[in-house]
Amino acid sequence: MTTDPLRPAAVRWNDWRQATVPAPAAFSPTLPVSVIVPFYQSHAQALPKTLAALESQSYPRNLFEVVVVDDGSDPPLAPLRDIPFDAKVVHQERRGFGLARARNTGVRNAAHDIVLFLDSDILAGPGWIAAHARWHHAVADALTVGSTLYADTEDIDAEDIRRVHGAVSELLAGRPTDPSRSESLLRRTNDLRAKDDTIFMAMAGNNFGMRRAFYEEIGGSDESFTRWGYEDTELAYRAYVRGGLVAPARDAVAWHQGRCEEERYRTGNRAQRQAASHRIAHRMFRGRRPGRVFDVPELVATLHAGGMPAERVIEDVSRLLADRVHDVVVRVVAGNDHGAATMLQEAFGADPRVRLSARGSALDDFPASPFHASLPAGTTFQRHLLHRLRKRLGRAAAVRVSLSAGACIEIARAWALHRVRRAGGRLEDYGDVRALSARAVRAGISLSGAAATAGAGRDPYPKHRRLADSMRRVSSRAEAWAWIKWAGYRYGQVVARALRIRKP
Repeated sequence: MTTDPLRPAAVRWNDWRQATVPAPAAFSPTLPVSVIVPFYQSHAQALPKTLAALESQSYPRNLFEVVVVDDGSDPPLAPLRDIPFDAKVVHQERRGFGLARARNTGVRNAAHDIVLFLDSDILAGPGWIAAHARWHHAVADALTVGSTLYADTEDIDAEDIRRVHGAVSELLAGRPTDPSRSESLLRRTNDLRAKDDTIFMAMAGNNFGMRRAFYEEIGGSDESFTRWGYEDTELAYRAYVRGGLVAPARDAVAWHQGRCEEERYRTGNRAQRQAASHRIAHRMFRGRRPGRVFDVPELVATLHAGGMPAERVIEDVSRLLADRVHDVVVRVVAGNDHGAATMLQEAFGADPRVRLSARGSALDDFPASPFHASLPAGTTFQRHLLHRLRKRLGRAAAVRVSLSAGACIEIARAWALHRVRRAGGRLEDYGDVRALSARAVRAGISLSGAAATAGAGRDPYPKHRRLADSMRRVSSRAEAWAWIKWAGYRYGQVVARALRIRKP
């Protein structure tokens, strides 16, 4: 197994153009690759064609292996014969739909540091391995997303594919094909370079690649998914939130053996959506209404108790739990004050939204939560501080609210925090960081005790900028009407105060 030194992606947002990766024409492979192919008996007719397409890869045969993982087929898949490259079959016990578990089994049995994933009913184009591998020769934490088309290949056999040296596009010329299911997202996000928290949705489990170390760092595939659907989306979500670079490998073209079955996708997704909503902390899966408590919270608010009395810390925790941001866990760092920790345990021990921690980082306790806030206990603030901070964050990487005595309140996106931890540097290196005063957040924030009230000085976010930013966020008639009512009320108050008119 190779141990070549690599640098993690140190790019702003997901602008993969900033990564130093060799161009396709200049790429010269040097590192070996393991191709993981999960298999079940329903793909018995498809697997020989998938292996035939891999025979004609432009990547040197002595630099890749294929690991086929049989998910408890009956009868078991026999050893592969007459294969012109290194290939082996690994068996695992059938325990429900085992695609996620098969990917983990394949990685454990892989011999190399670059792992590519290809379903057993996918025909890889001749440059498929090279298109993925050139990214993983240069970037330690990239998730490469291939492009999979859908076509009817029922009348094509393995010998046909060998005859055209794996150029499946020649066999399918003139036939109707369905585009990649992620194509619309790629267009909407400017090939995944936009400041968009949905870019992880572009990855499909039948065609992607990672470095083995990064795959293991984020926890591999979630084996609790024992039904079809979303196990690949959840893996991509964790790779993105953990600061990985989601790179569109458009030249990693492959063809699904069969046209796209939209009804199957919709049915399978409905069945798994509730399970996925517990692990994918995105409003696309959860909505905005309060009520449910999820395994992975959307926001983790770390409250540093310091030397504050336990009664005051309990008051602060209660106020944070009453915030308009309902998908939240309050993590209290109580230090070594056992008396305060005991009182906090008695007050919130039965509440799953409150966690007590003596030390460590919230990134270790909640690595897959997309937003992290940090604030000192004893902070006096109006209601809904977390909601205000989340709103001020917008599309930035972080927001810092300056308090007196060097203290501050911060909210940041987890991918930026993880990237700082892995690649070094500052949050400012990976995205916009907005520095605000307490007055700018309009939350009446101050520190009690020795620290005086904060936010002195000129407001760096004046009213005309707030108005312009709020106008830019309007995207529908309903939002426009809501904005008109808000602006009329808000600036009506300003006029009333200027005219010294008492307004209820």
